Amino acid sequence: MALSGSKIHTVLAALLLARGRVVSDSRLNTLLWGWEPPATSGAQIYTYMSRLRKLLGDEVGIERRQPGYLLRAPHSTVDLLEFERLDTLGRAALRRKRFGEAGSLLTQALGHWRGTALANVTEHLADAELPQLEEARMHTLESRIEADLALGRHEQLTAELTGLVARHPLREKLRAQLMTAYYRGGRQSDALQSYYEGRSLLADQLGVDPGEDLGSTYAAVLAGRSGPGPGSTASRRPAPSAYADEDAPSMLPAQTTEFVGRGTELAALRAQLAEPAGGRGPRHLLVTGMAGVGKTALAVHAAHLSAAHYPDGCLFAELTGPDGQPRQPADVLTGLLRGLGEHVSGGQDAPAETDELLRRYRARTAGRRLLVVLDGAVNSRRLDPLLAGSPDAVVLITSRARLPQVTGARTTALAPLGDGAAFDLLAASAGRARLLAEPDAADDVLAYCGGLPLALRVTGSRLAARPYWPVARLAERLADPGSRLAELAFAGVDVAGALMPSLEQLPESGRARATLVQLADIGAESFPAQRAAACLRTREAAAEQLLEQLVDGALLDICGVDRQGRPLYRFHELVLLLARSLKDAPRQSRREPTGAR
Repeated sequence: MALSGSKIHTVLAALLLARGRVVSDSRLNTLLWGWEPPATSGAQIYTYMSRLRKLLGDEVGIERRQPGYLLRAPHSTVDLLEFERLDTLGRAALRRKRFGEAGSLLTQALGHWRGTALANVTEHLADAELPQLEEARMHTLESRIEADLALGRHEQLTAELTGLVARHPLREKLRAQLMTAYYRGGRQSDALQSYYEGRSLLADQLGVDPGEDLGSTYAAVLAGRSGPGPGSTASRRPAPSAYADEDAPSMLPAQTTEFVGRGTELAALRAQLAEPAGGRGPRHLLVTGMAGVGKTALAVHAAHLSAAHYPDGCLFAELTGPDGQPRQPADVLTGLLRGLGEHVSGGQDAPAETDELLRRYRARTAGRRLLVVLDGAVNSRRLDPLLAGSPDAVVLITSRARLPQVTGARTTALAPLGDGAAFDLLAASAGRARLLAEPDAADDVLAYCGGLPLALRVTGSRLAARPYWPVARLAERLADPGSRLAELAFAGVDVAGALMPSLEQLPESGRARATLVQLADIGAESFPAQRAAACLRTREAAAEQLLEQLVDGALLDICGVDRQGRPLYRFHELVLLLARSLKDAPRQSRREPTGAR
């Protein structure tokens, strides 16, 4: 397929880079023309979309979805997505020390790079996206070289690494890998010379000393250790702490066998978890998103993959009960202390005072390299006592709420899955061949689930339990909006039941419920606070406060801004169905299924 002109290349690239999400008109304007779009920008974008539809054919759909456009290509192969998939598999094999498999997968991943990424797009798109794409490629390249070094291919790598270091003289890991190749080839003096050159460059250009990669490799060369590869991640397991002689607790739930998608979020979270302990104070990481979007699955998966960085163990605690109500801090602290080997009375006995439990918890975690996963935080007040105060520990929190009061937290916000990842997750339960045999019905099921992993797991489980059902039968049952939420329940897992605690846990939940029900009349399109004010029959400022409360509870999304820079809001389609179902329903709590967070 031949495309002419940087503008249409930019539009196609923007749609593909969105990974199944809507690209707003305002973002397209910025990527095409920067800060000064022409007056006819809307008409020009419409023209580009029409041309792309003709060029791409019927296999690819470009839909108008407010506030922009959405590209749907569930059965197409995108180089970037294949690169990310193979990279994830390759890194996983590398962590398991399956070096041959890792090298093969990472080589395949790099094979999806054909020349410079984002060629013939506008400078605005290149400036926004190219740096992170190039950085991802370099990380994959370094991982592939690490696998090759582990396989003893240092002689073949020396020439490649020499060229890479010349082009990227400040990338310390590449220089460390070159030093390793030199040393294993009997060229210790060249390895040391490369180190001295790198140290000088870092000092002159950045004013810093060599980091861990380069420093540990230098020490290994001086000590005469060829090891599994100085400078490789395999050689950088954190040194044990003073508690290493004790049994390190491992309280993490088992990993799901159906973890798909989330490559970008997983990579970012693992990079944060891999950062060395320092004196900067406690580290808090937060994963947020609506109910059922997969926060717990991502946090647990990242924790398992990062466990090697925490030699003193991994702790896990659920902060809400099966009914979605917050657990008392004393109960949570009791469970964490038992995981750390402390004897704490419980059962029929009255629990110890929270202050005493907190003192014991902080004493047991002080100086330890621990990863503490706190799942399902509702508010900061109940969370504060559970945050380990040691700079050596990392606390990974999942919550539907934003929790802005958690000091210094770095947030990973999860959106619903794109079409490709949603298809993979549904196929993991229902069977890929079965879905491919009925592509139209499969597309309908995916659309009715709205990219929500919990809904996809429910529908996949229903299909797996009824192998004699055509996929079209389930699609027909889900087609009716009035009964769809009832159909999205199976074997104790209930999408509506998972969404309800998000409403019940809000301050003034009765008022929030009334707001949600009234706003349901707007439907699935995006809307500003001004329109919500008319619907709610209140002032715009008051309406905006109510909307922000729903956003904080992950019951409403901010999907962009209007021409005046005011936020636009939108319902996820399943939340909209819940709101409509509440109009005549009695107020009652619904139980949240295990794992719905």
